[in-house]
Amino acid sequence: MLGNITIGQYFPGDSLLHRMDPRTKILATLIYIVAIFFAQTVVSYLFVTAFTVWVIWMSKLPVRLLWNALKPLWIIIVFTLAIHVFTSTGTVLWQWSFIHITKEGLQMGVLMTARLVYLILFSSLLTYTTSPIRLTDGIERLLRPFQRLGVPSHELAMMMTIALRFIPTLLEETDRIMKAQESRGADFTTGSLVKRAKSMVPLLVPLFISAFRRADDLAVAMEARCYRGGEGRTRMKELCYTRLDTVSMSILILVVLIILVMRFYAV
Repeated sequence: MLGNITIGQYFPGDSLLHRMDPRTKILATLIYIVAIFFAQTVVSYLFVTAFTVWVIWMSKLPVRLLWNALKPLWIIIVFTLAIHVFTSTGTVLWQWSFIHITKEGLQMGVLMTARLVYLILFSSLLTYTTSPIRLTDGIERLLRPFQRLGVPSHELAMMMTIALRFIPTLLEETDRIMKAQESRGADFTTGSLVKRAKSMVPLLVPLFISAFRRADDLAVAMEARCYRGGEGRTRMKELCYTRLDTVSMSILILVVLIILVMRFYAV
């Protein structure tokens, strides 16, 4: 399961999404996430679904990658569906004892689950199509106006990107430690949920030691390359907006306006 978690991974490519400016993709992701919450009706969700599928097709990413982004979160997705299906009031479709399923709960559960899936997919597209270096530059440039308020934009962008980048590394390290302990007789797959949770405790010590060692190695490597923060730093490739970014943002704004119209006119 740990090998299927793809958070923070970058998939090289030459699609339109890969060529977009990282600032445009970050802003577009934030705007789209907010816009999804304005979708209320079935028609608006169908429109959001069509737009999401179109963006995924434009990214030219393998479907397997997007599926792997959803697999680790299936428990949360199922829980979101169940809590709406079994707790909402309305027209009862099925009932057994105190457990009941209503028409309104089923509809709301499907819509909320779809909303969660869209959030995961669109957020995954950002990391899949943006390299860690460009993502750092994009976050830093977006935070630069806040430097006048004393916000260390470069340091914040660096920390966020390093944390995102090391998620797959730590997951790989966890998988390696689990296999090493299983070869010595440890059991992580059988027993009750509480027993399996307790069996994970011995993983924490070597995992934390490995994480601190990697952090120290990274700090030494950055100091050896004379890293002194963002003051006076130059870039080999400067970020610049192109016509592609303008067209992409215009399309997104149009999509958001359509979603808002559907909400206020109950379409």
